[in-house]
Amino acid sequence: MARRKAGIGEELPEVNFSDYNGVRCLHLGTEWVQGSMKLDDPYEIELEYVQRMMAWLLFVEPTQVATRHAMQLGLGAGALTKFCRRQLRMKTTVIELNPQVLVACRGWFKLPPDDARLQVVIADAAVEIQRPEWQGMVDALQVDLYDHEAAAPVLDDEAFYAQCRALLTDEGCMTVNLFGRASSYERSLDKIAAAFGEEAVWAFKPTREGNTVVLAQRTPTRPSREALAARAETIQTRWNLPATKWLRVFKPCRKP
Repeated sequence: MARRKAGIGEELPEVNFSDYNGVRCLHLGTEWVQGSMKLDDPYEIELEYVQRMMAWLLFVEPTQVATRHAMQLGLGAGALTKFCRRQLRMKTTVIELNPQVLVACRGWFKLPPDDARLQVVIADAAVEIQRPEWQGMVDALQVDLYDHEAAAPVLDDEAFYAQCRALLTDEGCMTVNLFGRASSYERSLDKIAAAFGEEAVWAFKPTREGNTVVLAQRTPTRPSREALAARAETIQTRWNLPATKWLRVFKPCRKP
């Protein structure tokens, strides 16, 4: 997760971490968890909603995954970034506002240094995603932009989601974390549908914690349940993600 640009006189929140029962959690000056890592398995994804941010894999041929480009808006504890780079072997780009978060991820959360497959850009996501070099270049866009109070997404309007859509390749997908039990969820969903088209939007049911992951496709498709089930089995076998369970709680938001 990441904050948008701080206003005049406003400081970015302090970054710290806590360890409990074998899990390390990232905090931005509050008790809210902004990301986590299993200490004995630092390259797996620990949180359920973060696992669901990988649902775009359901729409990609597994043999092509390593040739694709993943981008995260908000570094958090680096779980998605590490997974995309290491397990999926994808080119991976992150846009993160707070340089302290990057320092924390490199020091406490096993994030490797930049290399041929990894680039971390310290920038305001709202500005950076408008740069020409990113347009139409991203296959998997993962958006998790909450501030230190985790009250609502800091970037959440139709224009922002339209800019996200412009980043995607024709077969690309965006996944975004929303609080599915919050009053803002339906409004956020409407904005995503307005930017992508209603037929392009899929969503999970909320997790126990209330996080709902929404997926939007640049080019809408409707794979059969049989095709999705077969793809989920492959994802689970190859990358140890609970993809077969996803299909019980993941469906198109609206029928075309």
